[in-house]
Amino acid sequence: MDIQYLKGIGEKRARLFHKLGLFRVEDVTVFYPRAYEDRTKIVPIRELLAGEAACFKATVASPVTGAHIRKGLDLYKTKVFDETGELQLTFFNAPYVKQALKQGETYVFFGKHDGNRGMINPIFEKEAGGTTGRIVPVYRATAGLSQGMLRNASRQVLEKLEPDETLPEEVRQRYTLCTARFALENIHFPQTEELLSVARKRLVFEELLLLQLGLAVRRGKLVKTPGPRFEKVGLEEFYAALPFEPTEAQLSAIKDIVNDCMAEPGARRPAAARLIQGDVGCGKTVVAAAAAYIAFRNGFQTALMAPTEILAEQHARSLTTLFTPLGLCVGLLTGRTKKSLDGLANGSVDLAIGTHALISETVTFAKLGLVITDEQHRFGVEQRTKLFAKGQEPHRLVMSATPIPRTLARILYGDLDVTVMRGLPPGRTPVKTYVVDEDYRPRIEAFVRKTVADGGQVYIVCPVIEENEELGLQSADAYAEQIKADVYPDLRVGLLHGKVKAKEREAVMRAFTAGEIDILVATTVIEVGVDVPNASLMVIENAERFGLSQLHQLRGRVGRGQRESHCVLFMQNDSAKERLEVLRKENDGFAVAEADLRLRGPGDFFGSRQHGLPEFKIADLSNDMDILQASREAAEALFPSYHEHIALKTAVEALLHRIEGGD
Repeated sequence: MDIQYLKGIGEKRARLFHKLGLFRVEDVTVFYPRAYEDRTKIVPIRELLAGEAACFKATVASPVTGAHIRKGLDLYKTKVFDETGELQLTFFNAPYVKQALKQGETYVFFGKHDGNRGMINPIFEKEAGGTTGRIVPVYRATAGLSQGMLRNASRQVLEKLEPDETLPEEVRQRYTLCTARFALENIHFPQTEELLSVARKRLVFEELLLLQLGLAVRRGKLVKTPGPRFEKVGLEEFYAALPFEPTEAQLSAIKDIVNDCMAEPGARRPAAARLIQGDVGCGKTVVAAAAAYIAFRNGFQTALMAPTEILAEQHARSLTTLFTPLGLCVGLLTGRTKKSLDGLANGSVDLAIGTHALISETVTFAKLGLVITDEQHRFGVEQRTKLFAKGQEPHRLVMSATPIPRTLARILYGDLDVTVMRGLPPGRTPVKTYVVDEDYRPRIEAFVRKTVADGGQVYIVCPVIEENEELGLQSADAYAEQIKADVYPDLRVGLLHGKVKAKEREAVMRAFTAGEIDILVATTVIEVGVDVPNASLMVIENAERFGLSQLHQLRGRVGRGQRESHCVLFMQNDSAKERLEVLRKENDGFAVAEADLRLRGPGDFFGSRQHGLPEFKIADLSNDMDILQASREAAEALFPSYHEHIALKTAVEALLHRIEGGD
């Protein structure tokens, strides 16, 4: 039923509900409160504390008086009392209180004491239990919709709807979970804190269970689909062409790929779907190259999609050098390419490296057998799907330099097999990291000069593009202008941020890569970027504004050449010191990610809907890891027979529809 047909809403007000994503009455049940106000405790007037909201019971001492102050402002006042004291109440533009509050009558009030024996615009009712004397939900709102309207809609829907019970009885019993009806009633209008906790546990479990079943179903579909037939081939020639000895981590990752897609003559394997997850600079590109070589030896083409033109060009340069002696033709396709590569359609190009230009309708492949996405989270689900559709169920390989704790990787990449690469290739040395405050500013500026004088280059990262005086944040624009004029007038300073047009952004990065810029002032647009071996110093302003994993990613932009490299974290308040010290002591990205999850929660890992996952409505993985583990166990046990439970099957299908881009 359309939400406009609820009592008190109508067509006009329904449009306000639409802004919150509420179109049908069913949507209201899963529009969970963002917080709660505990109004269960009623205190005497004498115990009201300044600035704190509380409930109290009092009698109206005098009739409500009104006064017109100016246009658009009328005040209504009265005094109330109990055995412990009295309080003056003031209401703005509320003529109804003259009739609602009657002298000599007793009411229950809820409001915030102003510290001066007064209270402004308190909520009140004759008997506790409606909006006072209970735990009250607080919803995410929008202009024109009051909390009262949202609560009223929730009450009506809960009275009208009988929710489907998605969880089988045996699951509820095993994990001590309440019914769907009980959970919804007590998540919206809990009687006690304990019942709220019981309701929340059930709903979090259900949300995580459905997600993991959905991903298992999607993974199951992939497994059942035969991939291109890759027969076993020797890799001796490939290894001989490398200019270095591959690391154990690289060899292990390549072995996983071989096991995924290479079969005995005449046999076929299911389409491979593997995530190669490794720290910044661990050598994932060599693993991708090995996969492309296997495809080439089997007569198939490979598409490698990178998030930026300059990163695509970097891959093209390095892989052309590697593959030309092996007879494998590399082509580049980006927004700068005038036309699509003819070699893709006729099969003369074996490895196509490009940006989203690869998914253009004009681009066709003769025999696409392998799709590799670099930093997959930078691409939307629809973009990736379009690229896969250019082949006949191609094998797929995903590369990510974002270390993620294994528990989160299971959710984020639940439809992929995961290979974790640890350690750095020979010759790479850890970046030395320092946590400093403003007292160190002169020394760091001198260090920047010394770095440039020695032939190195410097990144300086600011958290915002535009000035934010309220938060005390330095903007990239203002910072670049300031250091050009006052600090490094003799050095070449570049600027890069998200509002710079794409073509200009690429030009700046090319200039920095070519050594034509000494200092690049940027925002996090350089977090996943190009390999600039000459860049050996990273300075991050307002470091406390970033998550540890993001800082680690930024730090990974240096230390990619032979120079000893350094990262300086400027903090503006000492409260961040303990958290930032993790980076000073730890260079392993996975250890940093675990610390980030523990200290800040999973926001850094789930901040983007481009992962193809729905937003969590109630689960919070920073606090719900125990429920995650339990729901995963339940999902694994349920998966073979989940379709026998009609309500559960329907809920999983609805979730998959949302994940895969349905309405």
